[in-house]
Amino acid sequence: QVRVVESGGGLVQAGGSLRLSCAASGRTFSSYGMGWFRRAPGKEREFVAAISRSATYYADSVKGRFTISRDNGKNTAYLQMNSLKPEDTAVYYCAAARSGSLLSHGSDYDYWGQGTQVTVSS
Repeated sequence: QVRVVESGGGLVQAGGSLRLSCAASGRTFSSYGMGWFRRAPGKEREFVAAISRSATYYADSVKGRFTISRDNGKNTAYLQMNSLKPEDTAVYYCAAARSGSLLSHGSDYDYWGQGTQVTVSS
């Protein structure tokens, strides 16, 4: 079983930045595909960004503002969020996929964290 734990959420003003971290257990972290999703109040969960061993993929709504990265030596994935907008307010979830592929559907991920709240004030 792989444990996934997010951290780094908080309250920030519009235009500000936050960096989320996602620590995953297991010896094969480098082989996992990692993804970030979010769920805003009253809305469905949506894809934000994904990273495989060598590629990244972003939702159009965050492209150019968010950057996903990973440090395999630390078993950690990151989501750098810049130029934040009030509509980015949501609970952000990190997920890990055994397949290692670049995945944008939540159903393709095997392990999920509990989420971290991001609130952007106007």
